[in-house]
Amino acid sequence: MKQKIGMVLGPVVAVGILFLTDLDPGHPLVTRCASVASLMAIWWITEALPIPATALIPVALFPLFGIMKGSAVAGEYFNHIIFLFIGGFIVALAMEKWKLHERVALVTILLIGSGARRIIFGFMLATFVMSMWVSNTATTMMMTPMALAIILQLRQVTPPDNREIVNKFSVALLLGIAYSASIGGLATLIGTPPNLVLVRQMKIMFPNIPEIGFGQWMLFGLPLAVVLLLICWWLLTKMFLGGKSTPAVDLQMFRKDIKELGPMRYQEWVVFVSFIVMAALWIFRKPLDFGIWTIPGWSAFLPEPGFVDDGVVAISIALALFLIPARTNPGERIMDWRTATNINWGIVLLFGGGFALAAGFVNSGLSEWMGTRLTGFAGAPEGVLVGAASFLMMVLTELTSNTASTQMILPVLGVFAEANHLAPLLLMIPTTLSASCAFMLPVATPPNAIVFGTGELKMSDMMKAGVIMNFIGIALIVVFIFTLGAGVFALE
Repeated sequence: MKQKIGMVLGPVVAVGILFLTDLDPGHPLVTRCASVASLMAIWWITEALPIPATALIPVALFPLFGIMKGSAVAGEYFNHIIFLFIGGFIVALAMEKWKLHERVALVTILLIGSGARRIIFGFMLATFVMSMWVSNTATTMMMTPMALAIILQLRQVTPPDNREIVNKFSVALLLGIAYSASIGGLATLIGTPPNLVLVRQMKIMFPNIPEIGFGQWMLFGLPLAVVLLLICWWLLTKMFLGGKSTPAVDLQMFRKDIKELGPMRYQEWVVFVSFIVMAALWIFRKPLDFGIWTIPGWSAFLPEPGFVDDGVVAISIALALFLIPARTNPGERIMDWRTATNINWGIVLLFGGGFALAAGFVNSGLSEWMGTRLTGFAGAPEGVLVGAASFLMMVLTELTSNTASTQMILPVLGVFAEANHLAPLLLMIPTTLSASCAFMLPVATPPNAIVFGTGELKMSDMMKAGVIMNFIGIALIVVFIFTLGAGVFALE
C-alpha cells in the first residue's frame, strides 16, 4: 500500500512544485532541483521503486532540467568514497570466504565465559568488533544462528517451570546482537554507509574544510560506540534478566565448532594480516593530534601527500588479495572475482544518487535558498539544534533506509549551519550517527529485521528496549560532540 501511494504521490508533488511554484524568481534551477529532490525523497521513503533505482533519477532528470551536465552527474556515482566502500567490502568478503569472521566470533565468545550475562556480552562484543569492519547485515546473519543454538540447548536442559527465564535470555541475547551490530558501525568510517555519505557530502558542499580521516573518526567514534555498547548490555540484562539466576551455558558446542575449523590456515593469516595493515594505513594516514603529542601521518613521506586518500588504501589492499596465491587449488587466489561480485552494488548506486543529489543542491542554488529559509532557527541554542536534528533523523530512519535518510537530510543541515555561522560538522556528525541509532522497529535496520524474523521476539520487546536505546543514543551523541568531538574535529 505504501509503495502504491508513493508511486502516485511522488510525481504529483514533483509536477506541482515544477509548474505551480516559483521558489526563487529569476532562478528557475532552484525550483527544478526541488522538484527532482521531492520525487526522490517520496520514492525513497515509500520505496515505490527499489531504493537503488530511485538513486538513478539524477542521471535522467538533472541533464534534462538543465541542472547539471550528464557527464558531471555520472561522475558523482564513482568517487574515492565509493572506492573506499568497495575496497573495504572486498576485504570483508575475503574474511567470509575463508571463515576468518567465524573464528573471531567463536574465540571472543569462548574468552568471555559461560554465565548468561557474560554470554550476552560475548556475543555483543564479537558482533560489535566485526560490524566495525564488516556489513552489519552479514555480521548479524552469522551471529544469529549461533545464538539460536545456545537458546535451543538451554531449553533442552532447563526444567519446564523455569523456561520463562530462558525466554527472557533469548530476547536479551538476540536484541543484543542486533543493537551491537548497529552500534559497531558508529566506530569507523566504513562501519555503516551513512558515515561515508557524510564524508562525501562534506567534500561536495564544503571543499575547503579538511576531509575527515579514518583515524580522526575513530578517535571520536570508537569511545562513543564503546560507551553505548556497555550501556546497551547493562540495559538489556537489567530489563530482561533482572536479578534472576540464569542457567549456565555449555560452551562445548563452541569448542567443537572451533575445533572443526582447525588451526588458522595460511589463507586466514593472509586475510588477517591484510586487514590489520589496511586498518593501520587508514588510521595513521594523516597526523593524529592528541594535544600533548602528535603521531605524524605516513602520507607525509610521499611526493604528494594530498593525492592519497582512504579509498586508495582500500583498493590497494583489495588488489593485493587478488594477487596473493591461496594454498588450496592450483591457480586459486585469496580473492576471486566471483566472490567479489557479492558486493552490495545497490548500496553503491544509493551512495551515488545521494552524492549526485547533493551536487545538484549546490549547482542549482537550492542549498543556498534553503539556508536562507532556515534562519528563523538561528537563535536556538546549539545543544537544542543538535538534539532536534538528531531526533528528526532517528524518527525518520526508524521507517526508512538510514542511508537514504542521510542523503536527504545532510545537505539541508549543511546549508543551515553555513547560513547561521555554525561549524557544519557540529550538526552533520550527530545527525549521521543518529541514523544508526534506530533500535525500536524491525523495519528500522536489517539487523533488527533479522533477529525479529527468528520468532523469538515480540514487537513489544523490541519497542520497549528500543525506545530507551534511541534516546540514550541521541543523548550520548550530543554529549560526545560537545566534549570529545569539539577537540577531535576542531568545532570550537
